[in-house]
Amino acid sequence: MVSRRKNLGKNIVRRGKAGAILTFPHGIRLLIPMPRQRTCAMFGKARSIFAAVILLACPASGEWLPALPGWDFQFPRDHGSHPGFKTEWWYFTGNLRAENGQEFGYQLTFFRQGICEPGSPASASRFVVDDVKFAHFAVTEISGGRFHHSQKFSRGAFGEAGFGGGNRTAWIQDWTCGRTGTNDFHLKADDGEVSLDLILAAAKLPVIHGWNGVSQKAEGPGRASHYYSLTRLTTEGSITVRGKSLNVSGTSWFDHEWATNQLGTDQKGWDWFSLHFDDGTELMLFQIRTDGKNRDPHSSGTFVFEDGSDLKIGDAGFELEPVAWWRSEETGAQYPLEWRLSVRALELDVTIKARLKNQELTEKPFAYWEGAIEADGTRKGKPLRARGYLEMTGYAGKIIGLQAPAN
Repeated sequence: MVSRRKNLGKNIVRRGKAGAILTFPHGIRLLIPMPRQRTCAMFGKARSIFAAVILLACPASGEWLPALPGWDFQFPRDHGSHPGFKTEWWYFTGNLRAENGQEFGYQLTFFRQGICEPGSPASASRFVVDDVKFAHFAVTEISGGRFHHSQKFSRGAFGEAGFGGGNRTAWIQDWTCGRTGTNDFHLKADDGEVSLDLILAAAKLPVIHGWNGVSQKAEGPGRASHYYSLTRLTTEGSITVRGKSLNVSGTSWFDHEWATNQLGTDQKGWDWFSLHFDDGTELMLFQIRTDGKNRDPHSSGTFVFEDGSDLKIGDAGFELEPVAWWRSEETGAQYPLEWRLSVRALELDVTIKARLKNQELTEKPFAYWEGAIEADGTRKGKPLRARGYLEMTGYAGKIIGLQAPAN
């Protein structure tokens, strides 16, 4: 069973030479074809989120920063916003258990999509803003077999949404992410059907993905992101479902990524995994799929040992095979919900399965699968189990504007 609530409000997207652009989980950029003119656009929900109601000029400016090697990560500074880059997101997921034994998964993600390039002259109007703010919120009732998801958009012109560099990290109305320590967070979200209030405490220091400060996604300078994770956050708080509040505890994962360019012209989507193993280790792994349904060589991952040290995993270092599929009745997309994964350097072999089949977010303007998973297998011959999250994009039809401009 899937429930969905939407609070679209008013939205601003970047309207460039080819059209308006929105960005979604882990770097998807959606191009909405429009007449050729340089504007910022504010959208309402008259017939869809793309019904334009007001157009506002965006003044001439500089250029967005590319993600290039050599970034000097510093914390807590880099938990904050990076407005020189066009795309950024703060992404939290976790598996939780209530005192009565009920189990839940959750996702809360805040997105920043730049509109006016760095250096644009400040406008006296509140209706001209630098970026669009939006968020996705989902709760999986694993025990009850239900999936809830919703989204919010906002201009943030009156402070109702924004991104900060201090303890107030990201917010859209009553959906909030606040920092309570150097690497600790407080999350709150409520869509009227489900809500959560969680305290997250980091058990390990941030882990930087990729090499030399960048996570490369495609061939060419700048087709990359600056990307780090807090891979194990002890989590306590409450989840409220249909008016009943439950105390919960478990483990969360935090991804923070910022970039300007995205995928290459032949790249279609990706499969992204985060796993908390029961021996105190973690794994982040993604494969980027090409139009030919092959795996792009820029696919990679990071394994985090119990002491916090990590091992970088290149494309040649792992094997990932889908073995069972599920078809969405709503979109017709077929998603692989069971996988076999092997990482040779770790002698790691696991089978990964979705904890609930239907965890598809069918929000406008496109659908993707994001949900709780579990894994069973071995590492160096010893039994190993895990809980985590999986994101799959590009299965529910072609996404216009996914790729960065060709060089």
